[in-house]
Amino acid sequence: MRSDRLRCLMFAAALLSAAPAAWAQVAVDAPWVRATVAQQPATGAFMRLTAQRDLRLVGARSAIAEHTEVHEMAMQGQTMRMRQIAALELPKGRAVALAPGGYHLMLIGLKQPLRAGQKVALTLIFEDPAGKRSEQKVQAEVRPLTAPAS
Repeated sequence: MRSDRLRCLMFAAALLSAAPAAWAQVAVDAPWVRATVAQQPATGAFMRLTAQRDLRLVGARSAIAEHTEVHEMAMQGQTMRMRQIAALELPKGRAVALAPGGYHLMLIGLKQPLRAGQKVALTLIFEDPAGKRSEQKVQAEVRPLTAPAS
């Protein structure tokens, strides 16, 4: 009887520890943040997002920055410009890249320099078509300033 209870508790604990991954609405692949130099006020965060249902990336947070914005790089005439966007559409089942030269997260008002090899905690904020918001935590590796886009 006692061993049955113990097995049941162990099984429940195993299920609960796996639950956050199972509940994740978005697969987050290869998250990384570009390293910085001293006094650099901002940097970019990059990753590949694949939503299990239609969602929008509407924001993010990180303890290392005063605020975080969703940005895109786009041509305006002959000039490449960066601008903040309200949301990034994540169609169900389609991978959306956040990469240098395209969509990305800007971490603004950095509280410390970021060195290659460090980990940065990010909280991604999503919104479904009904306007309900959800959050997902990720750990992003800090890569060197010269890191390639992939």
